[in-house]
Amino acid sequence: MRGVWFCEERDPNLNTNSVCLYYRWKNTCSLLVNKSMFPNSILGRPPFTPNHQQHNFFALSPTFYSHQQLIDAQFNFQNAENQMFILLFFVFGSLSRAVSLQQLTYGNVSPIPTSTSPLFRGRKRLSDEKNLPLDGKRQRFHSPHQEPAIVNHIVPLSGERRYSMPPLFHTHYVPDIVRCVPPFREIPILEPREITLPEAKDKLSQQILELFEACQQQVSDLKKKELCRTQLQREIQLLFPQSRLFLVGSSLNGFGTRSSDGDLCLVVKEEPVNQKTEARHILTLVHKHFCTRLSGYIERPQLIRAKVPIVKFRDKVSCVEFDLNVNNIVGIRNTFLLRTYAYLENRVRPLVLVIKKWASHHDINDASRGTLSSYSLVLMVLHYLQTLPEPILPSIQKIYPESFSPAIQLHLVHQAPCNVPPYLSKNESNLGDLLLGFLKYYATEFDWNNQMISVREAKAIPRPDGIEWRNKYICVEEPFDGTNTARAVHEKQKFDIIKDQFLKSWHRLKNKRDLNSILPLRAAILQR
Repeated sequence: MRGVWFCEERDPNLNTNSVCLYYRWKNTCSLLVNKSMFPNSILGRPPFTPNHQQHNFFALSPTFYSHQQLIDAQFNFQNAENQMFILLFFVFGSLSRAVSLQQLTYGNVSPIPTSTSPLFRGRKRLSDEKNLPLDGKRQRFHSPHQEPAIVNHIVPLSGERRYSMPPLFHTHYVPDIVRCVPPFREIPILEPREITLPEAKDKLSQQILELFEACQQQVSDLKKKELCRTQLQREIQLLFPQSRLFLVGSSLNGFGTRSSDGDLCLVVKEEPVNQKTEARHILTLVHKHFCTRLSGYIERPQLIRAKVPIVKFRDKVSCVEFDLNVNNIVGIRNTFLLRTYAYLENRVRPLVLVIKKWASHHDINDASRGTLSSYSLVLMVLHYLQTLPEPILPSIQKIYPESFSPAIQLHLVHQAPCNVPPYLSKNESNLGDLLLGFLKYYATEFDWNNQMISVREAKAIPRPDGIEWRNKYICVEEPFDGTNTARAVHEKQKFDIIKDQFLKSWHRLKNKRDLNSILPLRAAILQR
């Protein structure tokens, strides 16, 4: 607001003190407006440059405002505006000539449009009053009716002040599904729970810990992804104002690496969305917005029309690859379930990381190519740790059913890991022995033909007879909705490759007790 308005014409009858009073009043009012809208900023100045050009929004300061804060700011802005103009008439009520106000621009940007609407928008100005002299208007101002006079507004119009930064894209189409979205609270960034790493007395366990410490996702990596999520949520809310964007998957569940992709879930309502129609339509709009308005910050956006459609893209600032889906609510819930398991026992995260690296090295960790997804691999590790003669993990869904109920509202799911204390197991196996045991269990002990992996039950259970489970070579139960997370393994050839790799790796590792025999350690560390 500073420097936007100035006195174009000076009345000869005004003395120097009056002019100084006007300019002092003008600066004070500008400060009041800014201070009312940005109460936490320095000297009432907005925390961003008032630039009305297209923004590089990834370069903005990481000071973000919630939807409610923006609404409050708009309300305060309107109140400050009304108070300013009431003060204007009292200060200059005795002037004999009109003071013409004219806009200045920010650099080479077009001026902010002015308004000729009444001060109090609820009152309709009579058309025959438009050409009355100023003295007549001043008389009415001092009359008992006190009808407000028309002046130019010195703040942007209501449609222009809805955002904390100038809108990049306006759309008049808002699907009906976004109108029923309940307001969500922001899920804060969860700092990792402080747990000590297990001792490593043998060579194999030391190698596993070395790999884990070099490759585990750092807090700085998570914050980069969270910054991108926050800024993208702002942009997507221009299309779907009540939507929320959640960071899910390995980035948040405790099993991420430094090279992990980011998974995003766009929630437009808490009820299921038809993935073939609604989700595809929503992602089409998001993809178009990314291509047309955010091409400077996002590269290679692709709309993948799979069973669960996604938009794949790369953030140029953080150099992170992202997959964005719509309303995969179960993905938000299982993110925090897995996070609870990750920090329940200090051997879980190092073991999961080395197994994911091993599976990737042997090309059996890619659901798009008919092998195991990372999510299925994590569930397989958790299941193995639950089924040991002396279990290392329990079923926390059985012990804490209220904390992991599918009925919990989404803005509360992040609290679940905080309610579960660490699990004290009597099993003292080291990481090397656990890795060997994992390979042996799935190579020789687990009955693939008749059993299903269930982390929810903490045991192997008989396969269901449903159509989803027929002709499937690997069955891994999703802990919340009961679907098969390993349904991508639908070819016998791929299943045989997976089983063969478990068997070969178990034999090699048992004979040499060296991680390099199944996973080149230096190369894995360099890949992060």
